[in-house]
Amino acid sequence: MSGPLHGVTVVEMAAIGPVPFCGMLLADLGADVIRIDRMRGSAGTLPAEMLATASRGRRSVAIDLKLPEGTATALQVVSGADVLLEGFRPGVMERLGLGPDVCAEHNPSLVYGRMTGWGQDGPYASMAGHDINYIGLTGALGAIGPDDRPPPPPLNLIGDYGGGSMYLAFGVLAALLERGTSGSGQVVDAAMVDGASSLMSIFYELQAIGYWEDRRGSNLLDGGAPFYRTYETADARYVAVGAIEPQFYAALVAGLEIDPVDLPHQLDRERWPEVAARLATVFRSRTLASWQEVFEGTDACVTPVLGMGEAPRHPHNAARQTFITRDGHVAPAPAPRFSRSRPVPGRRATTVGSHTHEVLADAGLGERRIADLLARGIVA
Repeated sequence: MSGPLHGVTVVEMAAIGPVPFCGMLLADLGADVIRIDRMRGSAGTLPAEMLATASRGRRSVAIDLKLPEGTATALQVVSGADVLLEGFRPGVMERLGLGPDVCAEHNPSLVYGRMTGWGQDGPYASMAGHDINYIGLTGALGAIGPDDRPPPPPLNLIGDYGGGSMYLAFGVLAALLERGTSGSGQVVDAAMVDGASSLMSIFYELQAIGYWEDRRGSNLLDGGAPFYRTYETADARYVAVGAIEPQFYAALVAGLEIDPVDLPHQLDRERWPEVAARLATVFRSRTLASWQEVFEGTDACVTPVLGMGEAPRHPHNAARQTFITRDGHVAPAPAPRFSRSRPVPGRRATTVGSHTHEVLADAGLGERRIADLLARGIVA
């Protein structure tokens, strides 16, 4: 393990969505991530194999947290960690006896990362929800898609992973950095509604200065501009066009063999629909491969829209090794990259409890104690 987080120990409470993705990011950068799994057969438990990529790089210890001795065992594991990640509803960890106050008593330098949709407080804190609900409350969902159709769910990239996992990782690393000065840990309250709102900062700023309408499909970056949207080709494929700057727009028009004299000014919003229709007609006249030949190597900002089966094979992605093969399937490589501390994907996806003995031994439990816990079903 040679990543920049080598030497950092993270305890991850088993979950789905943003917490395991955050754990994967930290593991990819060299952290020793220990996942505390529920015992096999417990309600709500998902096999690690179902989320192989997000489960990579972990060690797994299975502990029955419903038993007092299970809680005590988990606390012993947490006592030697730098970070704890949990994604339960507010109050669940406290009821398990693993809340931040209890953990801080055992490990005052622990950075306690909490991941929720709505946050630890507020009127919605105890409500269930998913990515689409969280981003719906931030203005993000309402800003995506054409105006004449319902807002489409943008996968779960904005809430779960962008506003969730990334901000949790960012907060945890910031708290670790601060700990180097104070010597003390702290709680990181990462809420997807907060993170997704933060991602919308530039758009709220544009709206404040009168450059963004609160109407989908009418703005510079939401498909309203004819030079920043996708177009269908003759073979029912799509190109992505992002020719915002004047010189890039000029290269786009030249590649399409349109006389710029025949077009209105690039920023004439009233005539954007007319220009978009003109460009759509031209793009539909040739295949995707043909347009790739036209725009390859130019500054027109025209690229193919690829499926997930195609993206790993694209020459640029292949040259940078943006995708790797792990556990028999293709997955994105660790990111970002470092000049010295090279991130390397760690262990294969782990099954529940596959490192129980190893983790407990590292936490200071003796062989007889571990054997007793196994025999009584407190760990597995």
